[in-house]
Amino acid sequence: MIDKPDNEPAQLGRRSVLLGAAAGAALLGTSALPRTLAATAAGATVATTFVKAVDVSWAPQMEAHGYSWKNANGQPQDLLTILKGYGISAVRLRTFVNPSGDPANGHCGITEVAAFAKRVKAAGMSIMLDYMFGDTWNSVGVQNPPGAWKNMNYSQMLTAMNNYVSQTMNVMKSNDVLPTWVQIGNEINSGICHPVGSVSNPGQMAGLLNAAYNQVKQVSPSTTVCIHLAQPQKYPSMQTFFNAYSGHGGKWDMSVFSSYGSANLATSIVGNMKKISDAYHKPFMQTEFGGPVSKASSTEAKLVAYIKALKNNGGQGIFYWEPECMSPFTGYGDGAWNSSTREPTAIMNGFLQA
Repeated sequence: MIDKPDNEPAQLGRRSVLLGAAAGAALLGTSALPRTLAATAAGATVATTFVKAVDVSWAPQMEAHGYSWKNANGQPQDLLTILKGYGISAVRLRTFVNPSGDPANGHCGITEVAAFAKRVKAAGMSIMLDYMFGDTWNSVGVQNPPGAWKNMNYSQMLTAMNNYVSQTMNVMKSNDVLPTWVQIGNEINSGICHPVGSVSNPGQMAGLLNAAYNQVKQVSPSTTVCIHLAQPQKYPSMQTFFNAYSGHGGKWDMSVFSSYGSANLATSIVGNMKKISDAYHKPFMQTEFGGPVSKASSTEAKLVAYIKALKNNGGQGIFYWEPECMSPFTGYGDGAWNSSTREPTAIMNGFLQA
């Protein structure tokens, strides 16, 4: 998922760092909002249509292993309440098809997702559902089908896709947590479920994604269905995908993007998001963002730069990817919480500044 900006050195991908053990995690507590954030406390409605949001899909399994969070005043408090204090109004949750029980690289089956989504809804937040279409991580560099689909031909996979999306959306419906947005695939620059649905097989790729689109709409006609690509700084890659998808009858309502580029690239990267979105007459937003927690001040400035660039270009929102993560649960270094104090870092203040 983590793309590398053109002017920054290569770094380990997410799959290389999501190996932290959850064993031995200390219990850390939960209570009142920071006084400085009282004005944006729970129940407040953000006065703009711009969505400030997060993906906290790790939170349920972190809680199961004894993790909890403190607010900026050092007081234990529910994670969603803390996030609302920073103006967060939506949460993205990923779902795997047949996940393992691995704390950092598994979980996220639809039953677990729906249970956490009920908490998100109760907190007054909107929900985005992110279909990975795999049993574990799929991203810009990896698009493996679920194990049960691995040996299927296109016709068989089309049936499996229809059944899977219908079943999972109906789980969300039965729990009264239908999502505002759905991503049909995660960072699918190269297509989905390789090799059957790869971008080099554009007709089959479009067929599988259209099946997902149709099943989402069948269950929830008002849900906005999104196509999600990574590395918008690589504009030709965006064109390759969307030309293939659109040219083969692909359906979608919104274009959404991942970018972890530096602050000085925000204007140009968001400009590319707008350019590709304008070309196909679709609204857009950024559904993944992050930066080193070890450089909190610069990541805070980067968050502000992206929010401003998105607003200036008509982008509809931004999602921070897993701000709540802490070691030793995972070695992922682009969260926004201090692993020692269990308090939010300065990064989160970026949501209040722009």
